[in-house]
Amino acid sequence: MPLARVKSSETLPDLPPNGRRFAPWSNTDPHSMKITRNSVVSFHYTLTNAEGEVLDSSRGHEPFTYLQGSQMIVPGLEAELEGKAIGDKFVAVVDPANGYGDFDNSLLQRVPLDRFGGQQVEVGMQFQAGEHSVVTVAEVTDTDVLVNGNHPLAGVTLNFDVEVTGVREATAEEISHGHVHGPGGHHH
Repeated sequence: MPLARVKSSETLPDLPPNGRRFAPWSNTDPHSMKITRNSVVSFHYTLTNAEGEVLDSSRGHEPFTYLQGSQMIVPGLEAELEGKAIGDKFVAVVDPANGYGDFDNSLLQRVPLDRFGGQQVEVGMQFQAGEHSVVTVAEVTDTDVLVNGNHPLAGVTLNFDVEVTGVREATAEEISHGHVHGPGGHHH
């Protein structure tokens, strides 16, 4: 099929390098799409504590991808991402109450050392406690072990250095499943 010629008086719209004006899943320019509930969001981050120690980072890896509003990330960071768009860079300071919670002393428990079946127990080891919780060994004596049921980042102010790298509308299936499918997400 021959290509149609354009009359010199006609102008062509400016198109991005992929030749498409809009992303295939959206009727809007993806770079202007704001993060709202049920957006699929991808971002790079570096997480530091108040002393500037790097605790985690996605830099050098794939960006983290999640479904906004599905409680997949700490509430304070999710709130800071609301309304942002591709290319936005910012620092989110998240207090413990909006991160992994305040440190709860009632989650510290001493357990007799013999309850560990003779295995070598060391500070920092983690054990499954019940169906849904993990405890971390905080101290070992000759007779007992102090376990901590708090999240390792409980009581810590979290500093996220964030760059938003992708925003799109979630599919109906992603919304009903409560997580992202495909690249960066869950595969069934």
